[in-house]
Amino acid sequence: MTKSAVFGVMHVCIAFTVGYALTGSFAIAGAITVVEPIANTVAHYFFDRWWDRRRDGAASTAAVATA
Repeated sequence: MTKSAVFGVMHVCIAFTVGYALTGSFAIAGAITVVEPIANTVAHYFFDRWWDRRRDGAASTAAVATA
C-alpha cells in the first residue's frame, strides 16, 4: 500500500510539473492534475469491460474448438 501511495503522489507531482512546464500557468497545471486522473479512471472502467468481453469471447471460442 505504501508503494502505491508514493506512486500516486509521484504521479500527481509529475502531472503538475509537466502541465506547468507546457503552459506556464499554475491554474491550468492544477486543472490538468485533477482532470487527468479522472479521465484515466473512466477510461480504465471501459477498458476493463472491453478486455473482459474480449477474454470471455476467446475462452468460448477455444472451448468450441476443443469440443
